[in-house]
Amino acid sequence: MEELKREIEQLKKDKNAVLMAHYYVDDDVQEIADYVGDSYYLAKMALKESKDVICFAGVKFMGESAKILNPERTVVMPDANADCAMAHMVDIRKIQEIRDQYEDLAVVCYINSTAEIKSYSDVCVTSANALKVVQALPQKNIFFIPDENLGRYIGSQLPEKNFIYNDGYCPTHKEITAQKVAKAKEMHPQAEVVVHPECTPDVTAMGDYIGSTSGIINYVTASDAKEFIVCTELGVLYELRQKNPEKTFYAAGQNQFCGDMKRITLENVRDALKDLKNQVELPEELRLNAKKALDEMLRLAE
Repeated sequence: MEELKREIEQLKKDKNAVLMAHYYVDDDVQEIADYVGDSYYLAKMALKESKDVICFAGVKFMGESAKILNPERTVVMPDANADCAMAHMVDIRKIQEIRDQYEDLAVVCYINSTAEIKSYSDVCVTSANALKVVQALPQKNIFFIPDENLGRYIGSQLPEKNFIYNDGYCPTHKEITAQKVAKAKEMHPQAEVVVHPECTPDVTAMGDYIGSTSGIINYVTASDAKEFIVCTELGVLYELRQKNPEKTFYAAGQNQFCGDMKRITLENVRDALKDLKNQVELPEELRLNAKKALDEMLRLAE
């Protein structure tokens, strides 16, 4: 293991590469990454980074976002098959249908989506900045894609807007049910409940705090509570424990793991850097169209 880590560090130097990792990948990979964060933070860091190669330890849409913002850099993925089911849960015909139906409409696209879907959208959002971005939009009608649960959570905060929801969801967060949370609360009555807004509304209703992965980490770190029931992908426990070694964390139930994120290993990070394989390539027209939505997000979120 240590030898593998040393090999990766050397490859990063040799290839003038930076390693970016999402909070949901394995602890070993987070440990050696140059940047670890949620989608919003990593999108911003990709833009600031000047290295020749970006190795993105995450799923396909994250690598695409890095390439959209950095066309001149080589972006490689440790596993070409690490994808996000939710990213595919909306289609272009549905977007067009809603555009035809509503005037004064903004198509608001969660960053967990394909480059193609971004290219048909007006603005991207992440769970960290969705409220701020949607609030800043002049349009009254909001078609929120692809995640219905995040959409409903943001919609509940902005009654002045008219939200149209899509029926997409994150399979990992859908596994976290209100029954499981209630059982965890019974077992750990002193624990606070922290919830990602990709969870269903009955679960977010049980949260002491609802927010993005980075929001959860910040909340827990600032909180006086000593125990927490974590309602998101459990890869976040690595950072939670790093920052809060004296606090105790409980899962809401089983199956709080994203199989695609767990495809990323030290071995395939090394291989991607060594051979610069699984490069992300996008047709220029698609890249430019998708970039408009990401640029608009970065503008409104700052």
